[in-house]
Amino acid sequence: MIFRQLFDAKSSTYTYLLADEQSKTAVLIDPVFEQVNRDVALINELGLNLAYALDTHCHADHVTGSWLLKHKTNCKIASAKSIHAKNSDIGLVNGDIINFGQYELEVRATPGHTEGCLTYVCHTQKIAFTGDALLIRGCGRCDFQQGSASQLFDSIHQQIFSLSDDFQLYPGHDYSGRCSTSVSEEKQFNARLGGNASREDFVGYMNNMSLPHPKFIDIALPANVLSGKPEVLPEEPSWAPVELSYGGIYQVTSYWVANNLNKVTLLDVREPNEIAISKVQNKAVMEIPIGTLEDNIDTIPTDKPIVVLCRSGRRSALAVTMLNKSGLTNVANIKGGMLDWQEQGLPLSR
Repeated sequence: MIFRQLFDAKSSTYTYLLADEQSKTAVLIDPVFEQVNRDVALINELGLNLAYALDTHCHADHVTGSWLLKHKTNCKIASAKSIHAKNSDIGLVNGDIINFGQYELEVRATPGHTEGCLTYVCHTQKIAFTGDALLIRGCGRCDFQQGSASQLFDSIHQQIFSLSDDFQLYPGHDYSGRCSTSVSEEKQFNARLGGNASREDFVGYMNNMSLPHPKFIDIALPANVLSGKPEVLPEEPSWAPVELSYGGIYQVTSYWVANNLNKVTLLDVREPNEIAISKVQNKAVMEIPIGTLEDNIDTIPTDKPIVVLCRSGRRSALAVTMLNKSGLTNVANIKGGMLDWQEQGLPLSR
């Protein structure tokens, strides 16, 4: 199984990408709206086909990226049936099975934090994704969205602690830099549930926490009952068919650049001896070695978008970052650099 744990620093949310390495079929658990471009870039770079965007519950601290993922990848949206989310394709209930290639996730209803909390369990890998129901050494609060401390106590014991002790657990959030835990650890050390805590112990703890109102609940909940569909789509570069790499760099293909040289400023950041061997057939190419770029950014015309070229696309990616830091926005890396340009058989001067 391909497995990636991704993080949103603003909301301390974990997003999980799971995929079958053979069929390349993937699912994404708890996507964050602002991180969708990052997630799509990773999916594309790994050559995956996203089948499902899965939410563990109706979040109060961030807007889900499910609708935007469907818009970009044509995946299906799945969330708890009990939250009645609009734009969702599948309403999940306890016992449902989500298939992706040779793997499957069992859906376990774990209400208590909210009425519609789900835990996703992959038995063959002995992993479970608990959302906000069970956190590392803690659990989700129970004082809004039809939450119930008594119900959460039952959910965790019956649906999560009933898994074998060696199951690895992956939560929806962590605020202290911890990534995962296990059933065994949480049974022993969870501050609210561990060490044979009784229902009375737990309910007494949860009902006396006096927590502040969630910061983003007034924005997140209305958006999440729409599966994250925005009123207006986020603005993205329109001057070229750019794609965002997982490293956060906008890039275009050498083929597109070769056919649109009159629409862009081409910046070659290779060394003079490299350019002498092979260069793009265009009189307007700017040649500034990467080592001197920072001192010469002001000489680059900005009347057109800038595309940056090097041998392999690595130095030019750094150049894009440097140009972005200087305030230039319509900038992209030529994917694969001169090596790809030559492989495509595109015009060169020698």
